[in-house]
Amino acid sequence: MDGFRVPVGDWIDTGVDWLRDNLSGLFDIISIVVRFLVDGLTDVLIAVPVPLAIVVFALLGWFFRSWQMAIGTAATFTLIVAMNLWVPAMQTLSLVLVATVVALLIGIPLGIWSARNDTVRAILKPILDFMQTMPAFVYLIPAITFFSIGVVPGVVATVIFALPPGVRLTELGIRGVDSETVEAGHAFGAKPGQILRGIQLPLAMPTIMAGVNQVIMLALSMAVLAGIVGADGLGKIVVQSVSTVNLSLGVEAGLGVVILAVFLDRVTASLGNPADYPRSLRAKLGRGRAMRGSGGPAVTESADASAEAEREVASPRRAPVGGGGAQ
Repeated sequence: MDGFRVPVGDWIDTGVDWLRDNLSGLFDIISIVVRFLVDGLTDVLIAVPVPLAIVVFALLGWFFRSWQMAIGTAATFTLIVAMNLWVPAMQTLSLVLVATVVALLIGIPLGIWSARNDTVRAILKPILDFMQTMPAFVYLIPAITFFSIGVVPGVVATVIFALPPGVRLTELGIRGVDSETVEAGHAFGAKPGQILRGIQLPLAMPTIMAGVNQVIMLALSMAVLAGIVGADGLGKIVVQSVSTVNLSLGVEAGLGVVILAVFLDRVTASLGNPADYPRSLRAKLGRGRAMRGSGGPAVTESADASAEAEREVASPRRAPVGGGGAQ
């Protein structure tokens, strides 16, 4: 067996060369779109006056979490400004947000499809396992091959690396919805699409938002590695500090990444758990649900049927359908 070798890498290299030669137009379009999105969002974030931007981020922390989160956000983002890292931090934030949106636009529909189709689930499972276990650095190699260096290969590699949790947790959330609730929706005449929108997605939303949170965290970790291929931001500063053995610069850039990570983690974690919202916001949301449940113009027949089905199964205080009277 000495000398025997299966040239898997050579086969993949040949396939990558074929894709580059035959789909160069598609890769050019992707490059233009990604660069436009990232650069455009970065320009918007940088154009906003820094004090106003800090206030907006602090208000987001209060809106989705608490006043303590707002104060902490204002203090930590002011620290980023004091370390003269505001522009790189906004560049990193832009890369993470664009990559996260793209990953979710791909991952959530795939997760729904996988939850509703066992064949799709059987096909996706080994692919997702492969994507999650492959070292992150490996994704940078084909990204550079297709898109040269810069922000585009960083975004593409980040999307690939961050995609699996979005698919897995969306599927888990949909499959975890109580089957009796879904059957009650069918009993009320709701179609599969109506059941998905009115029952499965709302009940699976905490799990889906946990997937969103994980996608953002993985995207942020990969955004640092994207600095190796020339993507601007805090990751590029970390790479420079490593190459020059500049401890102080590396610590400051790493602290900036930590601040962004904590802010994004707390905000996205709260999105899936309304109990974390401030009391005033919970009261407004409660009034909004009450108005929708009272038969307002935004309530459709499918939503009525799905909500009624959910209440029939979930509330033990209601009398059974067709019962003789109040319990």
